[in-house]
Amino acid sequence: MTDLNLADYPTVVKGSTRYTLVGTAHVSRASAEEVRRLASSGRFDAVAVELCESRYRAMVHPDTMSDMDLFEVFRQGKAGMVAASLALGAYQQRLAEQFDIEPGAEMKAAIDAARTRNLPVLRIDREVGTTLRRVYRRIRWWERMALVSGLFASLLSRERVTEEEIEQLKQGDILESTFAEFAQRSAALYETLIEERDHFMAARLEEERAKSQYQEVLVVIGAGHLAGLRERLEAGVENPAEEQAELSTVPSRKRGPRILPWVIVALILTGFVIGFSRSSDLGWQLILDWVMINGTLAAIGALLALAHPLSILTAFAAAPITSLNPTIGVGMVVALVEVSLRRPRVAHFQALRHDVAHLKGWWSNRVARTFLVFLFATIGSATGTYIAGFRIFERLVS
Repeated sequence: MTDLNLADYPTVVKGSTRYTLVGTAHVSRASAEEVRRLASSGRFDAVAVELCESRYRAMVHPDTMSDMDLFEVFRQGKAGMVAASLALGAYQQRLAEQFDIEPGAEMKAAIDAARTRNLPVLRIDREVGTTLRRVYRRIRWWERMALVSGLFASLLSRERVTEEEIEQLKQGDILESTFAEFAQRSAALYETLIEERDHFMAARLEEERAKSQYQEVLVVIGAGHLAGLRERLEAGVENPAEEQAELSTVPSRKRGPRILPWVIVALILTGFVIGFSRSSDLGWQLILDWVMINGTLAAIGALLALAHPLSILTAFAAAPITSLNPTIGVGMVVALVEVSLRRPRVAHFQALRHDVAHLKGWWSNRVARTFLVFLFATIGSATGTYIAGFRIFERLVS
């Protein structure tokens, strides 16, 4: 048994179980080595990691991405969520390549050491898709735009970060002050990304304790969750299953944002009716404006994503129609055409994580490029809808 001084780590005792918490930097060689040493020490009978089931599977079986059905992703409306996950992973991968260490190496080290000693690996984090959906539903629309813009802007940044600066993230005072400033900008975002997951992980640990009665549990989490998880464990969780269920529920959409697209469609159609009531020439001119502006901008979006020529034509033809039906997006239609014309190979899925870490890779990898086609065509059509709408209004009042 390795000689360890566990007094260096915060601990929480609940019944006969002692949790030893270790806060890590997600891209840090020192963190990975520290976790490996702890998990291999023989002091613990279970290892808990800040991973959900899907992230755990992706880490243990990296080729799982090859099984992704792009048709289903777009058909089920999950394209935006998957694209956001790719962008998050890309930023982490880029930092990891800078320091020549795999993303989440500390979690992988914990898993490998636990498996070597035949210890159970407890996945205690909330599903990442649930977290992203709760974030999206809870913040205001301009915060969504800022969040998405910042996320993809991180792909363009090439500012290097020193390993010492990353190691400083393990100091609770620096991290907590950073989060405090973040919370002032968006309390809902901070609560969903950090506090809710602290509560969820505490509930998962207590659920596992009730089932298995572990004596010593090593809990490997990001440094940002260290103080919150410790506080939540010490306070106690009355009903772990109920708390997990509540935190896994995605808030329903607000009525206003759901109605707005239909209001816009009603205004556009009303404009057509008014135009034809004045003269058939005016009516057809309004329709021509709608088709040319909406279709052209959607096609330009697809072109910027280097879509297949037939996908670009599809964007032009579909955008004026789908913009009048909020239940179907042009991005979905064009992406489905793109993936059928340029079906990704297994190699594209296998290289996806590394390719998206670099800007050029988003265009060279067929999987990533399909998401760009979806996003750019959607943005082009949305822009075209408003520009064409104002153009119709101008013709009617002139």
